[in-house]
Amino acid sequence: MADVNLTATIRNEFGKGAARRLRREEKIPAVIYGHGSEPVHIALPSYDMMMALKTPNVLINLDLDGKKQLVIPKAVQREAIRQFLIHVDLLVVKKGEKVQVDVPIHIEGELAPGQNLLEHVYNSLPVEAEATHIPETITVSVDGLDIGDSILAKDIKLPGNTVLAIEGDETVIQVLGAQAEEPAAEGAEGEEGAVESAAPASE
Repeated sequence: MADVNLTATIRNEFGKGAARRLRREEKIPAVIYGHGSEPVHIALPSYDMMMALKTPNVLINLDLDGKKQLVIPKAVQREAIRQFLIHVDLLVVKKGEKVQVDVPIHIEGELAPGQNLLEHVYNSLPVEAEATHIPETITVSVDGLDIGDSILAKDIKLPGNTVLAIEGDETVIQVLGAQAEEPAAEGAEGEEGAVESAAPASE
């Protein structure tokens, strides 16, 4: 996966007021964790970070006051409506080190003909992979699957140096039958007035 280069600065101000000031400067607050060291509070360029996050589990070469660190996103907070970045947690990693991450699942192929629905039990697959070789996506074929079929975690082909971080018998995707809609209730022939819905039966 491609690396992204970002420059960060140490921040010493905290709280909502400090966060608003950072946003006016087109920056966001972030924290670096990892390897038993104390958390480091930094500020990142918001646009560059937003673009970097378009790649799942992006590997970031961070320049922090001239010191280089390799990090990946650990948690991302966004504003609920407009989805702009509010805060990012970053995890320090080293080349050759394995990390546990969730990799998005990419579906390919077509289900068997019929009223079939594909249910994603997992939208992303928990795996353990080398920090510098995390796959961007994991492709799963559903070609020809029919009602009642399912794909287990152990059925999915993983890239090299990547292993499951969940039990192999976990269902990842399954095929369901579409439920037919029940016809609306109609009044008895010749009755006048609106039809009222029946009250639920007591248990």
